[in-house]
Amino acid sequence: MSGHGAPQPTLDPGTKDLRVAIVAASWHERVMGGLLAGARRAVEAAGATAVEVRVPGSFELPVAAARLAPTVDAVVALGVVIRGGTPHFEYVCSAATTGLTDVSVTTGVPVGFGVLTCDTEAQALDRAGLEGSSEDKGFEAAAAALNTAAVLAGVTGAAAADTGARAGRR
Repeated sequence: MSGHGAPQPTLDPGTKDLRVAIVAASWHERVMGGLLAGARRAVEAAGATAVEVRVPGSFELPVAAARLAPTVDAVVALGVVIRGGTPHFEYVCSAATTGLTDVSVTTGVPVGFGVLTCDTEAQALDRAGLEGSSEDKGFEAAAAALNTAAVLAGVTGAAAADTGARAGRR
């Protein structure tokens, strides 16, 4: 079952004033509407600001995320891929997952993974954060990206302070 064992999504106080890019695919407008609404709620609750960009599909998410990552503290990638009768599903899911992982690791900017990979539209709707949905993956992806950015800012700040203190002792 999706979501089983997941922590309750909360927002770190360090997310206030962060800047986030929300990159969203255009396929499956109803599902995407729910994902976007959830991501916007998380950004607002965090006290962060967002820029939103729409791309044609989930395959295009990594290139948009890569372009925006250097300009923000975090990226939220939202999309939905529903299995069909051809291998297209596997190709798009693999490309989106690998591409977004590469963006995060290469840039050091957290990428919240809000790409639903579902067998049916009903599964996607159940995860889209709409009325009656059991999960809100848009909110979860945004909270994960923002919280990771806050953690990294704290770690980076602590490391810089430690480096400065060590330099002063020389």
